[in-house]
Amino acid sequence: MRAAGILGGGAWGTALAQVCARTGLSVTLWAREAEVVAEINADHRNSLFLPGVTLDLGISATEDPADLAWADVILAVTPAQHLRATLAQFAPHAPAGAPVVLCAKGVEAGSLRLMTQVLAETLPAAQPAVLSGPSFAGEVARGLPTAVTLAADDTRLAETIAQAIASPTFRPYVSGDMIGAEAGGAVKNVLAIACGIVEGRGLGRSAHAALITRGFAELTRLAVALGGQAETVAGLCGLGDLVLTCSSHQSRNMSVGLALGRGESLDEALAGRSSVAEGVASAPAVRALAGRLGVETPICDAVSAILAGETAVDPAIAALLARPLRAEG
Repeated sequence: MRAAGILGGGAWGTALAQVCARTGLSVTLWAREAEVVAEINADHRNSLFLPGVTLDLGISATEDPADLAWADVILAVTPAQHLRATLAQFAPHAPAGAPVVLCAKGVEAGSLRLMTQVLAETLPAAQPAVLSGPSFAGEVARGLPTAVTLAADDTRLAETIAQAIASPTFRPYVSGDMIGAEAGGAVKNVLAIACGIVEGRGLGRSAHAALITRGFAELTRLAVALGGQAETVAGLCGLGDLVLTCSSHQSRNMSVGLALGRGESLDEALAGRSSVAEGVASAPAVRALAGRLGVETPICDAVSAILAGETAVDPAIAALLARPLRAEG
């Protein structure tokens, strides 16, 4: 692989462009925002989404998805709720049979599709892969050590992509379980909102630890019901990503929960954000998907109900604490 195309000029897309450029790949990044494209090409910066980072000179940006047609691998990094539209726009220019690495984390609202299913419906000839794991865009862009899961049904494909993007500070671990990798990334964003609420409400570190642990049980149940493996979500793309996202104010999803826990409305919590908190849109989809599969997800359900205005924070917490005692599992 010699050339990478990045679909999405947000913080994570820009950080992954840095990852690819560091390994010597030629990188073309597609972004919707004309000002982002202009600044990357002129000043090697993306101050709107990733301020304070100087980008590799090997990264060029474009507003035309046709400019990615020559890429050997495509990284799709647009937010989950916009992935279908982005892939449909890119479809006429997609390299035939090229690998498409899905880097968005979420469940599509309405259809309740995972991102691999969205890809199959929009670019059926593409070779799918999933990249997920504990990674903050700013840290990755600055070259701080990061490890992720790179999953594909064809593990030889995953190994090829991993070799192309790996560096001394960016380490992909290969997996054959795309569903597990996707499920972990989607559910952890919802749980991060819950952890933010706990911290914003001042409920203490014990409650925070309990929430991560019980939330991980929900994540695992849903992943297995979807056809994923419990071992996969016990790794970087599940437990690892959950711990990071639920433990730092850098997390966009946790910061939304913090605001809600402190008494702000959802509109107030989201005001002034340039980046998307995926868990807000994914929460009702995760709730509906779990219901369809008959999987018990009380924490995710509570977050969805709070975001929808069906209940307030304190009654939701009280309802969770009043659930019947049961064996752990």
